[in-house]
Amino acid sequence: MMTEPNVGRILQNRYQLLRLVGQGAMGQVYIAEDVALGGVPVAVKFLAQTLLNRKMRDRFEQEAKTCAQLGQRSIHIVRVTDYGIDEDGIPFYVMEFLKGESLSEVLARQIISLPRFLSLTRQICLGLQCAHQGIQIDGKLCPIVHRDIKPSNIVVSQNDSLGELVKILDFGIAKVLEPEGNQTQCFMGTLAYSSPEQMEGRELDARSDIYSLGVMMYQMLAGKMPLNADTHSFGGWYKAHHFQAPRALETGNNAIKVPKNLEALVMACLAKSPADRPQSISDVLQALAPMEERFGTGRQIARRIETTINRLPVIAEPRTVTIEQEICRAATWPDNMPLAEIVFPRAMSTGTGTLPTLWVMLSKEEIQRRHACTRYNQFLYLEAPHPMALWLTVLYNRHYEPRWLPCYLDLKTPQGRHIANLLGKHGQYNILFFAQEDPKHCAHIQVSSIAAAQCRLLQEWAVHGQVSKASPNPSLSKDYLRSALENIKPQILLKLESIYGTDEEPSV
Repeated sequence: MMTEPNVGRILQNRYQLLRLVGQGAMGQVYIAEDVALGGVPVAVKFLAQTLLNRKMRDRFEQEAKTCAQLGQRSIHIVRVTDYGIDEDGIPFYVMEFLKGESLSEVLARQIISLPRFLSLTRQICLGLQCAHQGIQIDGKLCPIVHRDIKPSNIVVSQNDSLGELVKILDFGIAKVLEPEGNQTQCFMGTLAYSSPEQMEGRELDARSDIYSLGVMMYQMLAGKMPLNADTHSFGGWYKAHHFQAPRALETGNNAIKVPKNLEALVMACLAKSPADRPQSISDVLQALAPMEERFGTGRQIARRIETTINRLPVIAEPRTVTIEQEICRAATWPDNMPLAEIVFPRAMSTGTGTLPTLWVMLSKEEIQRRHACTRYNQFLYLEAPHPMALWLTVLYNRHYEPRWLPCYLDLKTPQGRHIANLLGKHGQYNILFFAQEDPKHCAHIQVSSIAAAQCRLLQEWAVHGQVSKASPNPSLSKDYLRSALENIKPQILLKLESIYGTDEEPSV
């Protein structure tokens, strides 16, 4: 078995092992530095020497491939970046280093508030939804059932841009549901979280993970398990999962008043028969959405997302037209850009310097709707695998659907760094609106201010991008940020509605 003597070892002339941080039935996990990328921290997982047979090697390799594909599609699944076999013939794979703590550690230390429960659960569901949608194997889309959803396989970390971020780990016993293939024929999983059909060794689908999710949701809300086995044995848990009714949530943690519809959802997930549970994670997400909208608008969620969602003061256009605005108003839509509803950044030279601008094409009717609106902006950043910033502008008017205007700044390019520096230096930007019906004239201009803290970060990110040694992979970082945007949209809307929902729209 691999022990502490491995510390200091350099694996394949690239990964220097620093310390052992985890050990289980499948193998060991080390924290390491990627020497080729200037010491970027990573985690390296080795298959246990006791499992060095062909079947377990294949399973271990499948775990790496599964996480590699899923991690590219969801920010809520641990990302695998490399796979190999060391000089002793032991398989390993390299994954992103997650600086955080497991959900089991969180539960052991503190009571989870209802708003936080809803946020964590939604993120877990989004990761599971991605797995259940499947990966490509030999040209076929094959769903993935995790089979071991439990708090110790959920990591909760803090991301500088995204706030609290949840990721699912350990797809080591995940099952690939291949068309017309043989499925599970034996029990694999964790007794306390396993579905009845899983304990029977039956064929599994997404509804088995939903049962495990239900056990975990109950535990998060009540502070204890929904079932109590007579003995911590296979037989004891088999009886509990098959014949014991879950305890009412009100018998658990009295610090949280659980809404009736949430309790009904948890109990539905814990149904003994798969047919009586939500039939997909999408059903669970749909049930959670109105609860998060209702119970996530209080002070707790506002404080929790303060680092991610900043209130932007509304800035009215100056009554006197400046030289810079005259130049902007004279702009015409570039010939090399399509006449479509798109958004792109541009640095514009004026008589007094260079300004950051955001160019937006909409229909003439849509532009008229946005004449009176709140402008909100947010900047998200990922340093790895590729330094990339998401520049988000939201046009909010309580009478219409919000208009999301995202664009991406590749901070490994001089152009991207130039825009980021301009935004940080000026603390505001002009939004130039062009109508599809008349692209030769700028139809409207609005000004949007940037919070001082964000201005500092933008300039810091530009420096990070210039010195970054990360291997170029802009599309992957863009996918991560795009996924992150979808995750925080509900929170942004809650914030805007709580601030401006009952007020008259500002005139700009």
